[in-house]
Amino acid sequence: MSTSRTVTEQVAPVLRLRASEQDDRGFLAELCAGLQVAPLPPPRPRDEALPHAPVRTTHLTPEEEQTALRNALRYFPSECHGELAPEFATELRLHGHIYMYRFMPDTARIRAYALRLYPGASRQAAAIILMIMNNLDHRVAQFPQELVTYGGNGQVFSNWAQFRLTLHYLSTMTDEQTLVLYSGHPLGLFPSSVGAPRAVITNGMVVPQHSSRRDYDRLFALGVTQYGQMTAGSYCYIGPQGIVHGTTLTVLNAGRRYLGSSELAGRVFVTSGLGGMSGAQAKAATISGCVGVVAEVSREAIDKRHAQGWLDEVIDDLDELVARIRSARAERSTISIGFHGNVVAVWERLVEEHRSSGELLADLGSDQTSCHAPFSGGYYPVQLGYEEARRLLAERPDEFAELVRASLVRQVVAINYLAERGMTFWDYGNAFLLEARRAGADVSRDDDPNGLRFRYPSYVQDVMGDIFSLGFGPFRWVCSSGEPSDLATTDGIAGRAMEQITNEDLPEPVTQQYRDNLRWIREAGQHGLVVGSQARILYSDCRGRSAIALAFNAAVRDGTLQGPVIISRDHHDVSGTDSPYRETSNVYDGSAFTADMAVQNCIGDAFRGATWVALHNGGGVGWGEVMNGGFGMVLDGSEEADRRARSMLHWDVNNGIARRSWSGNTNADLAISRAMADEPRLRVTRAHRVQEHGLVERALSQ
Repeated sequence: MSTSRTVTEQVAPVLRLRASEQDDRGFLAELCAGLQVAPLPPPRPRDEALPHAPVRTTHLTPEEEQTALRNALRYFPSECHGELAPEFATELRLHGHIYMYRFMPDTARIRAYALRLYPGASRQAAAIILMIMNNLDHRVAQFPQELVTYGGNGQVFSNWAQFRLTLHYLSTMTDEQTLVLYSGHPLGLFPSSVGAPRAVITNGMVVPQHSSRRDYDRLFALGVTQYGQMTAGSYCYIGPQGIVHGTTLTVLNAGRRYLGSSELAGRVFVTSGLGGMSGAQAKAATISGCVGVVAEVSREAIDKRHAQGWLDEVIDDLDELVARIRSARAERSTISIGFHGNVVAVWERLVEEHRSSGELLADLGSDQTSCHAPFSGGYYPVQLGYEEARRLLAERPDEFAELVRASLVRQVVAINYLAERGMTFWDYGNAFLLEARRAGADVSRDDDPNGLRFRYPSYVQDVMGDIFSLGFGPFRWVCSSGEPSDLATTDGIAGRAMEQITNEDLPEPVTQQYRDNLRWIREAGQHGLVVGSQARILYSDCRGRSAIALAFNAAVRDGTLQGPVIISRDHHDVSGTDSPYRETSNVYDGSAFTADMAVQNCIGDAFRGATWVALHNGGGVGWGEVMNGGFGMVLDGSEEADRRARSMLHWDVNNGIARRSWSGNTNADLAISRAMADEPRLRVTRAHRVQEHGLVERALSQ
C-alpha cells in the first residue's frame, strides 16, 4: 500500500505536467495562428488591475487622425472595417494611440515558455518568440497591455496586430528566410540563407530633421514608428536583473572613487524610480551593502517590487522615512527602503534636516526616473499627486510640462545644497542633468564649451566609461529550457571560465573587473534576481564573453544543459551605442555626436552570425539623442554556433574598443593592443598623439 502511494505520488506530477504542457502548446499555437478576422474576436476591455501607459499626446491634425485610423485598419480585410473603425477611433481619442485591445491575448499567460513548446520549423525563430514573450510578461513589462516593457514608452510593438502577425511569421518561417520589422511592423518574410539573421529589426529610424519629441508623438500616434528603447524593441530585456548588475558595479565604483572605499555599510544612497529598468536600484543597493532609499510615485510600481522581494520596506510618511534612515545608518544596516512619494520631497526634506541639525543624511545620490521622456509620464512634478498629474498630462500637456520644468529646478536646488556639504551626486544616464539644464537648473560647467559635461559626474563619463573602454559590458544569457537548474549550471560554467582567465597574467584594471564579476556570478543565485525568463547577466570583455559562450554551447552539445542558450547584451555597451550624454560621453575628439559605431556594430553582427539584429533611434536618454544596435544569438550546441559565437563576439566588442582608442582613451589603447596580439588578423588604425606641449596652440596662433 505504501509502495502504491509512492508510485501515485511520483506519477501524478508527471501527468499534471504533461497535461499542463499540452495546454500551453495549445495556447501558443493559437497565439501564433495569425490575426483572427472571420469572425472577429469580441471586444476585450483593458485589465484595470494592471498598470497602464499614460495618455499619449498625439499632436495630430484632423486629417492626420484620419490617416492614423486608415493605417490601423489596413491590417484587416475591408469587411472588418465597419466594426473596427469606431473602436479604434475611440482608442485614439482616449489613449492617444490605437493599441487594438480587441486582439490582445490573455496577458496573464504571456511569459517565456520552454523553447520546446513553441510551434514552428526554425528553433532560432522560436527563440525569438520566447524573448518577445518574456518582454511582455506582466511580471516583467511596465505596461504590458500597451506593449511597453520599460522606460514609460519602450515599445515591443505598436499594436496587438503586429504582435500576432510577427509570431505567425516566426512560427511558420524556415532557416532560409529572414523576417524584416519596421518599428514593430512585420514587413514580411524574405528569402535569405541559413547564415543570415532570422530577424532584422529597426525602431524609430526617422530622418534626422524630424527626430524631435513632437515628431515622435505624432509619428507614434500615426502608427508608423515607435520608440523601442534599447532591449524592449529588440526583444532582449531580461527584467530588472538586466540593469541590477550594472547598477551594483556603479554604486561600488562610485564608493571607491568618491568615498574612498567599496565598503558601504551605513552609507546612504538616495535615488528615485522603481518602475522598469529603475526597479533594479533597490536590489543593487542591498547587494552593494548600503542603505538604499528609492522614491517612487506609482503605488503599483512600488508594491510590485516589494512583492517580488526586490524592495525590503515601504514607507509613506516623510517623518518615518527620516527616522528610518537615521536608524539604518546607526545600525550600519544593509537595506532598501521604498518611499511612496516624489523624490523632490525627499531631497527637500534632507535639506531641512541638515539645516536644523547639521546632519548630512545622504552620502550618494542619483536619479533613475525616465527623464528621456519628462513631459510624457517619464517624470512626475512634485507640485501634484500622481493621479492628478496623470490627468493634467492627458488634458493639458503644456501645463504639465511647465510643472515638470519647475520641479526639475527645485530638485537640483536641493541636490546642489547637499552636494556643497559633502554628498556625491551622479547622473545615471537617464538624461536627468540634460533635462534639468534645459529647464533652467544650475547644473552646467563653465569649462565645457561643447556642453557634454555637467556640474556632476555621469556614471558612464566618470564611473563606468573606462570600464567600457577595457571592453567590459553587460553580457546576458537566457536558458531556453526554462529550468532553474540550467541557470544554476550556467552560473557555474561562467564562473569557471572567468577563473581560468584570471589565472593568466592580466593588467590590473582588467583583473579588478574579473574579480568584481566573479564575486557577482558566485553570489547571483542567492539574490533572487530572476523575474521572467531564466536569465543572467554579468560584465565581461571579449575574451570572457567568447569563453563563456563556447562553454555554454559545449554544455548544450553534451546534454549538460537541457536546451539551447540565447545570448545577448544590453545595447548599453562598449560598441552598441552612440550617445553623447551617456555611452560615448567620455569621447573627447569631437566624434561623440556621430553614430557610425552603432550602425557598423549592427551591420557587422548581422553577417558574422547573429540570430537577430536591431538598430534603434533612442534608448536610455531619449528620442533623437542616441543611436544603438543590439543582437541575439542562439547557441544550439552545433559546431556552426561555435564559429558564429567566436566571429560575432570578437567584432561586437572590438569595434567599440577600436573607435574609443582612436578617440584617445588610454584604457581602449590597452585593450585593442591585447586584442591584436591575440588575433593576428585584426589590424586597427592607431592614433599618433601630439606629444609636444603647446605645439597645436603655437601653430594656430601664427
